[in-house]
Amino acid sequence: MNYAKLLSSMVLAVLLTSCAARRPDVLRYVDPNIGTAHSRWFFYTPAAVPHGMAKLAPSTNGHYGNKQGWEAVGYDTRHQSIEGFVHFHEWQVGGVSVMPATGALKVKPGDLDNPDSGYRSRFDRKNQLAEPGYYKVLLDDYRITAELTATTHVGFHRYTFPKHDQSRIILDIGNVQGESGEVRKAEVRMTDATHFEGFVTTYPKYVNTYDPKGLVSMYIWGEVSKAPRSVGAFTDAGIQAQSNAAQGKGAGLFLEYTTSDNEAIELKIGLSYTSIANARANLDAEASGLSFEKARQQAKNTWQKELGKLTVEGDQVSKVKFYTGLFHALLGRGVANDVNGSFPRHDGSIGQLPRDTNGKFSHNFYNTDAIWGAYWNLTQLWALSYPERYSDFVHTQLEIYKERGWFGDGIANSNFVSGVGTNFVGLAIAAAYQAGIRDYDTDLAFRAIQANELSGRNRPVGSGKLDVEAFVKQGFVPYLDADKTDSTGSHFSASHTLEYSFSTFAAAQLARAMGKQPEYEQLIRLSNGWKLLYEPKQKLVRPKRADGSFIDKFDPSEPWRGFQEGNAIQYTFYVPQNPKALIEAIGKDEFNTRLDDIFTTAQKNGFGGGKEIDAFAGIKSLYNHGNQPNLHVSWLFNFSGKPWLTQKWTRAICDEFYGTEPIHGYGYGQDEDQGQLGSWYVMASLGLFDVKGFTDLKPIIELGSPAFDRATIRLGNGKQLRIEAKNNSATNVYVQSATFNGKDLPHCWLYRDELMRGGKLTFVMASQPNTTWGTQTPPPSAQ
Repeated sequence: MNYAKLLSSMVLAVLLTSCAARRPDVLRYVDPNIGTAHSRWFFYTPAAVPHGMAKLAPSTNGHYGNKQGWEAVGYDTRHQSIEGFVHFHEWQVGGVSVMPATGALKVKPGDLDNPDSGYRSRFDRKNQLAEPGYYKVLLDDYRITAELTATTHVGFHRYTFPKHDQSRIILDIGNVQGESGEVRKAEVRMTDATHFEGFVTTYPKYVNTYDPKGLVSMYIWGEVSKAPRSVGAFTDAGIQAQSNAAQGKGAGLFLEYTTSDNEAIELKIGLSYTSIANARANLDAEASGLSFEKARQQAKNTWQKELGKLTVEGDQVSKVKFYTGLFHALLGRGVANDVNGSFPRHDGSIGQLPRDTNGKFSHNFYNTDAIWGAYWNLTQLWALSYPERYSDFVHTQLEIYKERGWFGDGIANSNFVSGVGTNFVGLAIAAAYQAGIRDYDTDLAFRAIQANELSGRNRPVGSGKLDVEAFVKQGFVPYLDADKTDSTGSHFSASHTLEYSFSTFAAAQLARAMGKQPEYEQLIRLSNGWKLLYEPKQKLVRPKRADGSFIDKFDPSEPWRGFQEGNAIQYTFYVPQNPKALIEAIGKDEFNTRLDDIFTTAQKNGFGGGKEIDAFAGIKSLYNHGNQPNLHVSWLFNFSGKPWLTQKWTRAICDEFYGTEPIHGYGYGQDEDQGQLGSWYVMASLGLFDVKGFTDLKPIIELGSPAFDRATIRLGNGKQLRIEAKNNSATNVYVQSATFNGKDLPHCWLYRDELMRGGKLTFVMASQPNTTWGTQTPPPSAQ
């Protein structure tokens, strides 16, 4: 025996164990229950792994329907009964519910105001546990303990029953779940005593609106740990007591058992968007021989690894906000491909991901909500420490472009589900390029981005920007009185003009980086379109008609007239590509006074819509942190010579807008689009941000007020960045001085490529602003 080698191995094992023991347990700071009042369908899915297809969660109102397609639905902390545990939770994708029960047979979920009308069960939140990768609850009406966990493509259930001769598990496959929309087809059957398979095809509201020929199909193949005593089926037409298969709307099965006290029955359900065969292959690859407990531990380890890429030291409340925000950022946008690389195409066919030289798939294909506003939060976080996720997003959109000829902002099984009618995919990809993420066909990407910014010919409604031809022709989008968008203009003309000005800037910088000078000149000229709507008398952006006249009866606080999900006061600051020009147009002193007054007023309403519980609660206000168009505004003081006001207000937003309660989580009227508000907190609390979303030729990082005494960031390139805030406290929010790797940092910004080399960024904090630090050289504005 080689004793030296054995001793070396033992020492290594001890060291690894020691390192693991020293690694902070960040999972204890994640509270998935935060912000669960009025939350979106995809928001509350604790039993999942990062970016998983299987996202299991209890549903309190999943079958109620979703008239407009995006309302808060699924799980709400104000509800007191659970109707089932659902597997698929994505933007416009929902389906496959499982529910255990005892007693008389019921095959409808029943209503919130009358739980006894169906198989739903009351529950007490003191008997509920939600943590990353795991969910547990006691169903009071049945005395059944339900537990959930998941791998990427497989949902795991464990139901612990009381002694009962009428115990059952209900597989509800053919009914509306969350944002699923109308069920078109559904089937489920037992294939033997312990295995089942099935599918459901749905027609979501936003597919109907933006891609009407599309459908969303979800497939399952599952196994149950104990053969049922008997099996029955049901559909909307009724119950078939002795059938082991169901077909059509409302299709489902009920598996009957006689259970002893504390008897546990487990299920594993493989998921796929392409076929039952691939759902089975996914289960075989990830869950064959895997127990519930091992799956739970595996999910826990995965979350610990991914969340642990960022470690922070500071007060408990801020750490809970930080890691819960990071949890939501990593939870959103789930893989839609199978373990064999298959993924769903819009036309119903199956696409195939390419393999790299090692035979591995180099990227994933995602289902994704719109990227609207995500360049001020999510993509910056991806670029910092999760570049593989950013790469997955880029590759997904290029796959869509190759199939459809256009980018799609939101994607549900390759269907366009835009939601906002614009399209910032080109900007997000251009920023990925500038951030060094270039593992794709960059020439193809530029052609797709160019078309996205300039072309309206034969453009499908789901690709957004139906008014882009008018923007290219006139330099701004003309206002239309009718609530529509077409080739002549839009009812949201002013916000579209501002947005297209920003996105053409991003495309211009990409053209410049790739040596495409004529394209650069055209695009950079269009990036100044906002100037055509700037009204110098009121010093506000104001919608214009096609003849060049400003609209009449103009109310700067009025939302929805010229501005989508906001108003003129909010949107006037939407010039992230050139803050210097906006500041000069308003006048520096007036700019600072106006903006500071806005935040002073906004603070009284929690930087949003006060305590009103609604996604649009703050769209009439002066500043609305609960929605995307405002998320860069507090950082503009860095450009206007008063960086201490950026420090003051970003810290105040972190402290006051964000909460740690089910109702006060992401504001009150929150619209937490798959991790956007959560990742804003992560970046802002680290004191790092870029109003341009890394779209510049040489991106920068602006500096704010770090909320933590110390932070250690594992950068995406493998290097490490440490951030220390000396004398930091709840009142010491102002930067007095800063150094980077031992050298004085006189500016409130630095180039991103410098930061990504790693090292130590040190701030000295105090309770009063240092009005000279960071003021001499503002961040670069126009390039």
